[in-house]
Amino acid sequence: MASRKHRVVIVGGGFGGLAAAKALDGADAEVVLIDRRNHHLFQPLLYQVATAALSPSEVAWPIRHLLRRQKNVRVLMATVVGIDTAGRAVLLEDGTSERYDSLVLATGAQHAYFGHDAWEAFAPGLKTVEDATAIRRKLLLALEAAERETDAERRKALLTFAIIGAGPTGVEMAGAIIELAHASIRGQFNTLSTGDLRVVLIEGGERVLANFVPELSAYTLDALRRKGVEVELGQSVTDIDGEGVSFGESRIETKTIIWAAGVAASPVAKWLGVDGDRAGRVKVEPDLSVPSLPGVYVIGDVASISRYDGKPVPGVAPAAKQAGRHVAKVIRARIDGRSEVLPFHYKHDGDLATIGKSSAVIDFGWIKLKGWFAWWIWGLAHIYFLVETRTRIFITLSWLWIYLTGQRGSRLITHGDAHKTRPLDEVNEE
Repeated sequence: MASRKHRVVIVGGGFGGLAAAKALDGADAEVVLIDRRNHHLFQPLLYQVATAALSPSEVAWPIRHLLRRQKNVRVLMATVVGIDTAGRAVLLEDGTSERYDSLVLATGAQHAYFGHDAWEAFAPGLKTVEDATAIRRKLLLALEAAERETDAERRKALLTFAIIGAGPTGVEMAGAIIELAHASIRGQFNTLSTGDLRVVLIEGGERVLANFVPELSAYTLDALRRKGVEVELGQSVTDIDGEGVSFGESRIETKTIIWAAGVAASPVAKWLGVDGDRAGRVKVEPDLSVPSLPGVYVIGDVASISRYDGKPVPGVAPAAKQAGRHVAKVIRARIDGRSEVLPFHYKHDGDLATIGKSSAVIDFGWIKLKGWFAWWIWGLAHIYFLVETRTRIFITLSWLWIYLTGQRGSRLITHGDAHKTRPLDEVNEE
C-alpha cells in the first residue's frame, strides 16, 4: 500500500499563507489552505476602497481562483477556533478538524485599542473589505447629512473627520479623505464648501511616519498641512465616544473617527498554548518554527523574529511573502528527509507611503525620494505587486482618471435602505 502524502495545513490566505501555498506547488504533499473568508486581500490599497478611489473587487480576489492551477492544494472556507497540538489537528468552528503533518499559521493582525476595547464601536479600524466599505459609507453619509443639517454645531461635527495614528495607514487615510471630500463637494452639494471641512490626524508620538527618516517625516508633515490636514503630534487619546474624541487637553466633536494607531496578533499564541509577546506574537526559531512544537510554523504579523541588525522583522506584506516562501522551503526539505537548519533571512526592500495625489515618500535605504516622482514610483510598485493583469489595468485607469479629473468612481452608499439615510449617530452604533 502506498504511503500517504505529507499533509500541510495553512491557516490564513493573506500574503504569507498564499505565498506558502504557491511555493508548495509541485511538492509531494497534500496542501490545505483554510481561511474564514473566500478572498485574498491586497491590504496596502484597502484605504482606497474606504475613500472611494477603488471598488472592493479591485483589491480582493477569490483564493480558489488564485490557486486554480495548483493540483495539490485544497481551499476551505472555515473559521479556526483552536489547535490540538497533541493530536496534530486544526479545530474548526463547525466541530470538524483538519489533520496536519506540517502546520503554517499566517492569520495576520487585528485592531488593538490598548485596553480600551469600547472605543472600537466609535473608531473602526481598517483591516477587511467590510471595514473599508463601512468607513466609505460613513464618510459619504456624513456629507449627505451635513447637506441637510441646519444646526451649526452638528453640521461642524459632521464635517469633521478624525484619524488616530500617523503611521502609513493614518497618513494615507488623512490625505485621501480630504481629497475625497473636496472632490465630492465641489459642484455637487449646494450648501457645503470645501472650507467647511476639517480633517484632523492625531498622533501620540513626536512625528508622523516614525519608521521613516526625520527628513521624510518632516516633508510628510508639511505636505499634509498644505493639503489642509490638521496634525496633532505628541497627543495621546484619552477617550472616544459617539460624539467625538478627547486627546491631551483637547476635545474634537466629530461623527467620524478612524483608528489607525495599533494592531495586535490574532490568537495564535493562545491556540498553541505558548506565551506571546506584548502584541500577542509568537517567538519563533530562526527557521520560523515554534519551539517544542515540531512541524508548526508561524509567519507574518503573528511571528516575532529579529533580522540581522537586531531590529524586528516588520509586519508588512513583503516580509510575510518572504516568510511564506521560506517555510515552504523548510517543509520541502522535511518531505525530502533533509534535516539541515534553514534560517530565515529577511530582505528589507524599503518603505513607501503616499500622502495624496502627486505626493509620496520612499525610503529605499540607499536612496530617499519625495514628492511627485516618488508618487509615480509608489503607484508603479503597487501595480507591479497586484496579482492579476486585469486588476493592474483597471487600477491604472482608475488612478489616471482620478489624477486627471479629481473624481472618484466608487462613491456609492451601500448596506442600507436605498430610500432613506439614517442619522449619523445611528451609523456610529453599527
